[in-house]
Parts: sequence; C-alpha cells; structure tokens
Amino acid sequence: MEFRKLLTACVGTVLLATPAFAGPTWTFGPEDQGALKLEYKGQFQLNHRDTGGGSDDDESVSEFNFRRNRVALMGAYGKHLGLYVQTEYSEDRNITGFNVTDGTEDDFQLLDAVMRFKYNDAVNFWLGKYKYSFSRENLEACEMPLTLDRSLLIQAPLASENTRDKGVTLWGNLFNDVFQYRLDAMNGRNDSDSAPDSAFRYGARAHVTLLDPENGHGYKGTYLGEKKVLTLGGAYQMEKDVAYSNLGNLNIRGDETGAVDYEAWTVDLFFEYPVDGVGTFTVSGAYADYDLDDAYQGANPDALTTGINGEKNGGYVKIGYMLPNLPLQFFARSESWSLANYNGFGDQEVDWYGGGFNYYFRGQDLKLTMELSQADFDKEGYGLGSTELTEDFTTFTAQMQVIF
Repeated sequence: MEFRKLLTACVGTVLLATPAFAGPTWTFGPEDQGALKLEYKGQFQLNHRDTGGGSDDDESVSEFNFRRNRVALMGAYGKHLGLYVQTEYSEDRNITGFNVTDGTEDDFQLLDAVMRFKYNDAVNFWLGKYKYSFSRENLEACEMPLTLDRSLLIQAPLASENTRDKGVTLWGNLFNDVFQYRLDAMNGRNDSDSAPDSAFRYGARAHVTLLDPENGHGYKGTYLGEKKVLTLGGAYQMEKDVAYSNLGNLNIRGDETGAVDYEAWTVDLFFEYPVDGVGTFTVSGAYADYDLDDAYQGANPDALTTGINGEKNGGYVKIGYMLPNLPLQFFARSESWSLANYNGFGDQEVDWYGGGFNYYFRGQDLKLTMELSQADFDKEGYGLGSTELTEDFTTFTAQMQVIF
C-alpha cells in the first residue's frame, strides 16, 4: 500500500508539470504506475470593433466566437516519463487581432504533442511540438493570463507553428529553483522551398526567480495572490538563411538574391505580491528585438519579413490589482512597437492600450473577462503598393472561460 501511495504521488508530480485542472484521471499499469488526465478548455467571446465593416471598412462589426476550443490529454508513467497532447478546433472568425476579414477557414489541428523525460529537477528533456522557449509572454499559460490575452505583436517571425514549434529542449532548475535554463533546437521556418536553406532555429532562455519559485516550463500571468513572485528573465534566438530580401522579378522562383538571417533577443520581468487585507499587486513587462537583416529594404522582400510578425522591436507593461476579499482583478496594459514595414508603411509605429477586469467564479476554471482596447497607428491610410487600409481601431471583448 505504501508503495502504491508513493507511485501515485510521483505520477501526480509529473502531471502537475502542466497547470493543474479538474479533469478526470485514469490510472493503469502494474501498481497503477500510469495515469492519464482529460481536460476541456474553452474561451467563448463577444467581440465588437468600431471599424472594419461595410463596403468602405468604416462600419462597426460584432461577432460571437471561440477564442480557444481545446481538448487535452496529460499522461505520466512513473516519476520520469510524461506526455501532453492537445487539439484545437478554430471556427470561422471575422474579427482577428488587427483585421476584420470575410472569415478565416475552419481549422482542426494537433496543437501540442510532447514527450517529457525528467531525470531530476535540473535535467528535463522534451521532444515533440510545444511552445518554443523565447518570450515569457508566449510561455504564459493561455488560460492564466493577467490581461485578456497575450500581446498581438510578441510572436517570433517565420516560426513554423506560430506560438509552437517542433524540436527538442533541454531545461532544468538549479540552486534550489532560483535559476532556470532552457536550450532549444527547433524547426524554425520549416519551408525549404521558400527559404534559402533549411536550418534549425536555436534558442536559449534563462531566468532568476528571487521569491517563490517559478520552476515549471510554463509561466502564469497571475497567481491570484497565492504566491509571492519576482522573476527576471532573458532569451536569445537565431536561425541562418531564413528568407530572401529579393524574390526576383514577379516572384519567379530561381531568381532570388539576398539571403538573410534571423536573430532576436528579449528581457522580461514579472512581479506579483499579495498584501494581507490590502490585495494582490502584479507588474509585468518585457522588451524584444526581432532582426531580419533589414530584409524589408530589399527590392522584392519575402512578404513574411514584413507586417506584425516581421522585423520589429518593442515591448509592453502590464499592471494588475486583485481585491483582498472578492475574486475581482483589475488590469491595464500598454504596448509600443516599431514595425519595419506594415501595409506598405515603412517604420510604422503602433501603440496598443487596454484595460478591464477578471472575475473568478471558480478560479481559472470559470472566469469572466471584459477588456476595452485601442490600437493607435502613427501612419494611417493606404501604404505604398498596399490595398489594406490602416487606421486606428477600438475593440471591446467579453469572454467567458471554462475548464473541465
């Protein structure tokens, strides 16, 4: 009996390497050494934007839709082996981060599929498809942010799987969980036809956490006053020969010139501190620089080196306050970014502001979020050679999150 209790505790530790949710758990194998947990995560939204509709794109638009709609399996066998598999179904959406479209295509995808081998706290080995180790913002759990969602501009350029990638990671915690390191080798741009070369994307990340530890692979945007956290982090990422600055006349293949490399770095800070009888205060900020060797200045650059996920630099600051005796949390966010080229405008500056609240009916498992945000562009209108109208916009979002 004692042996079985010990095994159950070890399996639970591996399962808790991901955020703990209340889904059903099955055990299997000799002495119940294996465990498998099922969970559902949904975020249902009402979105309203003051522009983007009508024949002249100057009418307001509203839409009900899912932001996320996921089913996940978390598995463990003994204390060393873990598994995480997550699917996502995305329906037709009209209101997206920076655009109002005629509707995106329905999509069902395998979002995560990662095997996890844990030797000890200092040595963990992951392989499969999962979040790459660069910005803290990307590594924060999508269901546990401080604000409505992560930054619309934080995504790394030319990543093969947007916020995820396929590859291997070595990571661990040292010095009683004060220091954490990560080393990635990922696909990066997994498109040998469009890139000058098919090279891996390498990355390194480290953080120092000075109060309660953040010792998992992922982070949270808020701990709801349950921890005192002060973490400083930084990361570096690079990939050789990732794109062309000149695709040749009329994009004819075989006439490309000007291979460019990708290089990026970031620094970030997270602080959350509960004060008895007063409430919980949260401050988070980051700066990131994504460089593509000025590919946007080429004669006919790869379109993926421009736009909101092209060459850019900027950052954000987030603040939050949670009441001491009511599960109500107010938040605000400010971002400022410089985009190398956006909709035909070179050196476009964009400021993004947002504020709102989270009300936790049952922690993160049942949560209502409301946010009002404003995007402010330095240059508006139709840029050089672009048919896309660039103009400021305001968005209101109400979101109900449920996790089972």
